[in-house]
Parts: sequence; C-alpha cells; structure tokens
Amino acid sequence: MPDDERVTITPYENGPLIVRGDFDIRDADGRPVPAGRKTVALCRCGVSAIKPFCDGTHKLVGFKTGDDQPA
Repeated sequence: MPDDERVTITPYENGPLIVRGDFDIRDADGRPVPAGRKTVALCRCGVSAIKPFCDGTHKLVGFKTGDDQPA
C-alpha cells in the first residue's frame, strides 16, 4: 500500500488523536463526517465545540491522558 493511502493514528500526550492518510470518519449512526483534509485532530477530552474534531479546548480544561499513570 502506498504511503499516501496508509492510515496512521498518533495519540498526543494530553491532547488529541492525530489521524493521517486515506480515512473515513462516521458518526454513531454510520453517516459520513466530512473531514475536509488528509490529516485531522480528533478530540479525546470531550469538551471540543467541534466534535469529533479537536479545537484545542483540552489545554484550557487541563485534560490529562493518563499516559504517565502506571499500567
């Protein structure tokens, strides 16, 4: 598979999931959610005003991913 078709998901500590590649995002009912680009940031804090996309609000609310917690 060529690199431009491969999908990668990178979790950023205390921030969003960065999705890159040829992906398809759907809502809970299976309807497509237009991404508009090949790289998007998906909200993990639950506070974004533009869910499922990140708007940076995680910084204002002090969201922590728990990556520093013992397993």
